[in-house]
Amino acid sequence: MMGNDTEDDDSFSKPVGRRSVIYYGVGHMLNDITSACWFTYLLLFLTDIGLSPRDAATVMLSGQVADGFTTIFAGELIDRFGHFKVWHGAGSILVAVSFSSVFGGCIPCKIFATSSSTLRTVGYAVFAAIFNVGWAATQVSHMSMVNCITLNSSSRVVLNSCRNAFTMVANLTLYAVALIVFAVTRATTNADVENQYRWIAYSSIIFGCFFVGIFHLRTKEPRSKVQGNSRARIAWAYWFKRVLYYEVALVYVLTRLVTNVSQAYLAFYVINDLRMAQSAKALVPAIIYICSFIVSVILQEIAWTGRRLKAYYSAGGIIWIFCGAAILLLPRSMSAFMYIISIFIGIANALMTVTGVSMQSVLIGENLGGCAFVCGSLSFLDKIACGLALYVLQSFQSSSPAVNLTSPIHVYTSVTRIGLGLIPPFCSLVGVAVTYTMKLHTPFSKPMMEPLLE
Repeated sequence: MMGNDTEDDDSFSKPVGRRSVIYYGVGHMLNDITSACWFTYLLLFLTDIGLSPRDAATVMLSGQVADGFTTIFAGELIDRFGHFKVWHGAGSILVAVSFSSVFGGCIPCKIFATSSSTLRTVGYAVFAAIFNVGWAATQVSHMSMVNCITLNSSSRVVLNSCRNAFTMVANLTLYAVALIVFAVTRATTNADVENQYRWIAYSSIIFGCFFVGIFHLRTKEPRSKVQGNSRARIAWAYWFKRVLYYEVALVYVLTRLVTNVSQAYLAFYVINDLRMAQSAKALVPAIIYICSFIVSVILQEIAWTGRRLKAYYSAGGIIWIFCGAAILLLPRSMSAFMYIISIFIGIANALMTVTGVSMQSVLIGENLGGCAFVCGSLSFLDKIACGLALYVLQSFQSSSPAVNLTSPIHVYTSVTRIGLGLIPPFCSLVGVAVTYTMKLHTPFSKPMMEPLLE
């Protein structure tokens, strides 16, 4: 028996196989493709069908709040009872059932045969909250699962990197579908707009559910040897006494603010500020995610150390600072340069996301009894912070019209441009500063023996 235990411990410290990494990586694709649609098109969709910017922000905030509190609830129960795949499957079903209603028209309006702005806001907000409850359950179970699949530190980074790479695949799929829908159909009425986004939503659900099925069929629930450690639940106070917890939490939240705020306002920026073609609201995000995918694949081949995590995160943050300056200064007459800026945004997003998420695994180490709480609590902070940031920006959007400055380069200034050009770079700057002070002493094991993707 002692020999078997030693063998199990050794197996969990060895690099994870390539196929296992891929099967795990595809498990979040339903969440990823619906999240891309949520952040890229929700505010645009709601304002296109007649909701005020503040009402549209209220709908998004309701979803973010529901998401945030569900992460805490789900994290606590997963730490107590385990069953990662049960939570993942239940959350995925809820996402698939509710997501089409978020973009599929106001159901309460049809039931009560009225379309008042208040009822529409409440109707969309309810389904947004339901969708995010399922989304949070899936996210927390999938993220915390990494730490129970393996104790190998480099393999944990590889799993996170693979997950991020397939996030890019999901996002690219969404923008490909959106590009086709926007090119083939024309929206002249609210009903036309709803039909456009309904097709996008249905396609996203079918695509995501296919990969959820692969994940559940080919990924095993972490063995009892590892989950046995997680059942020895670690009290919340343990994490709150660690300085590294607060540092990792701040870096993670700032990273999510960078990616989510930029994703939410890119479509507004290229259409309203730069006056680019309608196809640009799909092409620009697509370029970002192509570059992110390439970088994420490259990052999987690196032998990781704490110092390298900090260095690569800092590199991504510095790139974003320059991108923010370019967004602030880019005139309409040079709007084509947005495609070049998108390349660097994609590189920066991948560097910051992969390393920022991987810092959670360094924080957790072998303390598996609180892995779901760490993922859940950090996600809670992320959801609330992003929801409030977008709500504040949308509130200013409704009360502060755009101004055309009479400068030699005719830079068109708006709340969208200022928000997109200042918030992500500022968050990146603070994130780099915090990362510089972190002490990531956890030793990293050797990398995978063969490339993840050939």
